[in-house]
Amino acid sequence: MEFKLKAGFIELDNMLKVLEVVAGGAQAKQQIQAGLVKVNGEVESRIRRKLRAGDRVEFAGQKIDVVA
Repeated sequence: MEFKLKAGFIELDNMLKVLEVVAGGAQAKQQIQAGLVKVNGEVESRIRRKLRAGDRVEFAGQKIDVVA
């Protein structure tokens, strides 16, 4: 799956909400804090992690590539 940026970056929790892979913001935060989200192959615990083109997010068996 790909996520096309409309600006220079998007925050991790917002991207999960926009793609509707979580039910809402609260669930996005819970999943990130529980260590269930990886960015570029490493567990990411920062809810507001800025994602830029070239980043890859892994969550619930899905791989999401961030593109410009």
